[in-house]
Amino acid sequence: MKPKLSTLAVTAAMTLTPGMLFAETAKATMDKGDVAWMMVSTLLVLMMILPGLALFYGGLVRSKNMLSVLMQCTMITAVVMVVWVFYGYSFAFGGGTNPFWGGWGKAFLSGVNIDSMAATFTDGVVIPEYVFIAFQMTFAAITPALIIGAFAERIKFSALMVFILLWVTLVYFPIAHMVWDGSGFLFNLGALDFAGGTVVHINAGIAALMGALVIGPRIGFGKDMMAPHSMTLTLVGAGILWVGWFGFNAGSNLEANGGAALAMINTFTATAGAIVAWSIIETFTRGKASLLGAASGMVAGLVAVTPAAGTVGPVGAIALGAIASIGCYIFVGPVKNKFGYDDSLDVFGVHGIGGIIGAIGTGIFTAPWLGGTGGADFSIASQTWIQFEAVAMTIVWGGGVSFVLFKVIDATLGLRVSEEDERTGLDQASHGESAYHF
Repeated sequence: MKPKLSTLAVTAAMTLTPGMLFAETAKATMDKGDVAWMMVSTLLVLMMILPGLALFYGGLVRSKNMLSVLMQCTMITAVVMVVWVFYGYSFAFGGGTNPFWGGWGKAFLSGVNIDSMAATFTDGVVIPEYVFIAFQMTFAAITPALIIGAFAERIKFSALMVFILLWVTLVYFPIAHMVWDGSGFLFNLGALDFAGGTVVHINAGIAALMGALVIGPRIGFGKDMMAPHSMTLTLVGAGILWVGWFGFNAGSNLEANGGAALAMINTFTATAGAIVAWSIIETFTRGKASLLGAASGMVAGLVAVTPAAGTVGPVGAIALGAIASIGCYIFVGPVKNKFGYDDSLDVFGVHGIGGIIGAIGTGIFTAPWLGGTGGADFSIASQTWIQFEAVAMTIVWGGGVSFVLFKVIDATLGLRVSEEDERTGLDQASHGESAYHF
């Protein structure tokens, strides 16, 4: 028997609230299969960043900026992992009662040891807290790495690192707490976000838009040829992202069971639906279906199904992916062209818009009569309104704080490289290396 929506929401919070531990209760059990699955899922999410996202973004920029993207992804991953252990985990999942942040209770992983256990979806079934910490650490690392695509090829490396440090502290950790911790504001509102539609994609997408607006367009934007230098690498990166995304989505179930299987098949079907939809749209609007379009549809489908992976059915996931492709296509093409902002690699257009469609669509396709796991008392109208509130709060908080951070850093350190360095390319100007030697 599938649980009702209210039960789903409560269970989801327990899953992602390591403060609710069962280690001292007689009924607590740890299954080695669950633990093995979660360790593999953690590595899959790391693979999404390095090399997946790095190659995906790297192939999309011009060859003179390839290594700069790889370096940015690498350093962001390392910096956020260190910060996560120091205080990020505590701010997100510190076990406090504040609805907006987790406090200092688990700073430097205080009180955590090999015997500490974290709850899962099943009452009394636990996994080691270290595994949960590592799994959530990879989420914290990939989210800010997504942002860099919006202002690729023109940002100072040092300024970017300062922004990332401040952004995860003031935006990512609080939003993660609000959505996924049992005491969080949006969790208690009843928002559903299985694997990060608000926390990861909308959060990164709106920050990316703020960065693109504050930093401004690339030199020659709209005039010079700025086509991807290697669609081969872009597809390699996109393919790695898709494979890694099974750790992202199915891993968010925290157990190797039917719930993980549902998230797994949805990660297949939503992505397939989105690729097909994007290619069909391009065929009718451009006369040809492009590999860039297929890769964009792939990511759009993955983004859209992220918040819904554990609560919608496989057919609903196909519909959600297709709808996301339509919305993202409109924003990366007509909308961006109309307003003239330079979101270099369409982070807002795909992650931001795809995340919004997915988060709101979760409130619709979770309905049992549409194949979802909602209970008999499920209300599309009420749940969709809750999803809308969660999306709005993420946009307002994430967008507002991101804008202020970009402006302050620009006024102090300066965000943008010199015109000479931008024309030379960030590989040489920022790192003294070149991706290719001809």
